Amino acid sequence: MIELAEKQDVYLSHFASRGRKTPAEPAWLDELRTDAIKRYSALGFPDTHAEDWKYTNVAPIARIPFRRPPKTNLSMQELERLPLTGFNCGTRLVFVNGHYSPALSKGGDATKGLRVENLASALQKGSTAVGHHFARHAQLDGHAFPALNTALFEDGALIEIADNVTVAEPIHLVYVSQADGEPHAVHPRNLITVSHGSRAAVIETYVSAGDGVHFTNAITEIYVAEGATLDHYKIQNESSRAFHVGTIQASQGRGSVLHSHNVSFGAALARNDVNSVLEEEGAECILNGLFVVTGTQHVDNHTALDHASPHCNSRELYKGILDGQGAGVFNGKIKVHKDAQKTNALQSNKNVLLSADAVINTKPQLEIFADDVRCTHGATVGHLDEEAQFYMQSRGITRQRARDLLTYAFAGELFDRMEWAPVRVQLERELYRKLSPENSKELA
Repeated sequence: MIELAEKQDVYLSHFASRGRKTPAEPAWLDELRTDAIKRYSALGFPDTHAEDWKYTNVAPIARIPFRRPPKTNLSMQELERLPLTGFNCGTRLVFVNGHYSPALSKGGDATKGLRVENLASALQKGSTAVGHHFARHAQLDGHAFPALNTALFEDGALIEIADNVTVAEPIHLVYVSQADGEPHAVHPRNLITVSHGSRAAVIETYVSAGDGVHFTNAITEIYVAEGATLDHYKIQNESSRAFHVGTIQASQGRGSVLHSHNVSFGAALARNDVNSVLEEEGAECILNGLFVVTGTQHVDNHTALDHASPHCNSRELYKGILDGQGAGVFNGKIKVHKDAQKTNALQSNKNVLLSADAVINTKPQLEIFADDVRCTHGATVGHLDEEAQFYMQSRGITRQRARDLLTYAFAGELFDRMEWAPVRVQLERELYRKLSPENSKELA
């Protein structure tokens, strides 16, 4: 713990170098940043004695003196060569090393009642969504990484959707880290508000341009109002030398629907916290997750569904595919409050180990204070069916290809739950490529 505390000085110096608030930032944000850096300083990096970090050691992040991100240029051709960035959405915001890139972005969706812009610009102009929802959902108490993000974020995305608006195409947020020199850290911040009766889809993609060391510490706050629906996709596909800590915190109104799809392919160490509070009656939340771990990668998924009102439904399915010496963590918690009667909640974590050296730690949890509910939870860990592999080999399919096909089929249930076909197709291709290097030649 002493070593981790000493490494805090890097980030405290980052905060000090920002100086006093700029005229572009409102006074309340300056106060919020100051409070956040104090909380971070008091908390320090979590260690493995903390229950929520028992199986995830962040010392590799703490040991590296990450600097503030440099501004760098990325061409459209370079962007298009990066995987999982070319969904051809109507609206796209691109950030390179945390800095907004107007040249790579596009605002093709002219839907009335839709506002999409970089957060730094929105803070200058003012926004109802920012005033009502910014830093109101993601908690800072006891959470060092969200506090660090709040203190140090420079930009991100604001998506503000007015009442009764249907956005025809997904909105794509692309975060590219280009770390060819000294390691750097970025702290993206997103705020998504979907107002009464509206419907939209948002994709967040995190990728690396190059194989340099970098650290992404992201927060996405989501508010889904009464009768609104949001399909949210988070795709993490950074390099094998990257570190990623991300928090998604949602709040849901009466009769709202949130579909969350969280996919992790990359990074040496990744931690995803996905949480939603079903604040009002009749809300529904669907959490789908897929994490694919190879080599010595480590991916940690923590989810929390807070049923605060009656007649709310939640469904959660997370699947892990682990190969090599990879390690995975799943910790899912469903809390049902005393007055949240008629809750219907299902939670499942399924994992397949492709290697004898791969490790998974799974802990599904229920915390129930109501007496008229239907709640189930469970976890499975296993290997591919040897008989199925033998049968496929007897039909002339190589053992490697048989393994790939069975693994692909294991993940297929999650892909089938994704409504937007272009995302589904590209994720399927990326999974197929990741399972075996030979697949890269086939898909070229």
